[in-house]
Amino acid sequence: MLIHTTPDLYQKVTLLGGQAQYDLCEAQGQPTPLPAAESSAPPTPDVSDSVATVIGQGGRPVPLLRILQTSACEKNCYYCPFRAGRRLRRNTLTPDELASAFDQMQRKSLVEGLFLSSGIIGTERTMDRMLATVELVRQKYQWRGYIHLKLLPNAEEAQIERAALLADRLSVNLEAPNEARLARLAPKKDFDHGLIEPLQRAWAIVQRLRRQGRAVASAGAVTQFVVGPAGESDQELLAASQRLYRQVGLRRAYYSAFNPIDDTPLQEEAPTPPLRQHRLYQADFMLRQYGFDVAELPFDSQGNLPDQRDPKLAWAAQHPEFFPVEINRAPQALLLRVPGIGPTGAAAIMQARRGSRLRSLADLQRLGVRSQQAAPYVLFDGRAPSHQLHLFRDL
Repeated sequence: MLIHTTPDLYQKVTLLGGQAQYDLCEAQGQPTPLPAAESSAPPTPDVSDSVATVIGQGGRPVPLLRILQTSACEKNCYYCPFRAGRRLRRNTLTPDELASAFDQMQRKSLVEGLFLSSGIIGTERTMDRMLATVELVRQKYQWRGYIHLKLLPNAEEAQIERAALLADRLSVNLEAPNEARLARLAPKKDFDHGLIEPLQRAWAIVQRLRRQGRAVASAGAVTQFVVGPAGESDQELLAASQRLYRQVGLRRAYYSAFNPIDDTPLQEEAPTPPLRQHRLYQADFMLRQYGFDVAELPFDSQGNLPDQRDPKLAWAAQHPEFFPVEINRAPQALLLRVPGIGPTGAAAIMQARRGSRLRSLADLQRLGVRSQQAAPYVLFDGRAPSHQLHLFRDL
């Protein structure tokens, strides 16, 4: 148990931490199922349910206290376990309670950061409570580590500025790629004014404060989409993400495969296959790290990615004119188009060939390249790997 907590506070942290696990705006370890409808017997409280293990820089697992300020909510989002009127145990933490609980958990080395979200009972009031919590964590308890803070729909400019000064990462859940799709998921939310504008304002505020020499939102802003129940295509999702990457400096988009929740309007909808979520992340990485444009991605006639093939491999199969690539002469941007060569591998190739020529797949493998995947697409000073022609016939 947390040190010096009352049973009531322990129960609140356990409940609101467990209920926060649906939010995926961090690089996750193992996904956690969304909460089902409330049963008659409450679960045995376990504060470990409040700890989410996410993947930090360098692939290191990092435990965060991922928690809601409140699970009460006035919104009626059709997919959400916390929608207004749904039968669910709800509770609220005061800023003092939540800040104290976090301080005790980090002192016991249970967590290394805070991810704070919330249901909405009046945007201004709820956002103020979240900001008050983070201010206590920063000022009273002197926490200088990682904090991720959710910006609620229609947050005011002064609240966004304060959030940027307090948190390392900000997020706004768009949920859908456009207004029409959002209406099928969350009819009380305004896509342009309630969701896009806070992201735009956050970007403008962060840029202004950085020009003033202020340390703000060092980990940038992210968003999350609910994939599937609104009928959107992969192309719609990825085009929306690309616009946000380019126009408001979004650091990353997260794609959450829909799972139906009992006692919601979408409870009869089929779950979204996890493979679709996986393909979206692969394609998104092509946009963010490999230099691709969304118009180049290998969508089918319905605007969806292929199920049975990595989208980078599918693109390569559609564009034989790019290959084979000369490993010892190709620019880095072209190396990134080769299946099996990622940003780290491409940089390593550029560095290695300054000192000597690369002569074989073994050389690529030593640099961290998936050499067998790259083999059909590369040359070494005009010479193909010995099995390259055979592999081309198999594509």
